[in-house]
Amino acid sequence: MVRTSERLLTLLSLLQVRCDWPGALLAERLDISARTVRRDVDRLREARLHHHRLQGPRRRLPVGGWP
Repeated sequence: MVRTSERLLTLLSLLQVRCDWPGALLAERLDISARTVRRDVDRLREARLHHHRLQGPRRRLPVGGWP
């Protein structure tokens, strides 16, 4: 099982490569549940790595990448 810190870094790198991901696809790529994706995105937000939420379960980086 991948540790949370490793998973967060993988999630962050995925978001840097492609800024618009369906939550279900992120869950599949990371081999985790959609709920865990939401919690991990919340952890990134708490770390001040903001994202913009689109309609539905999609995630998007701010224009220009992370602040």
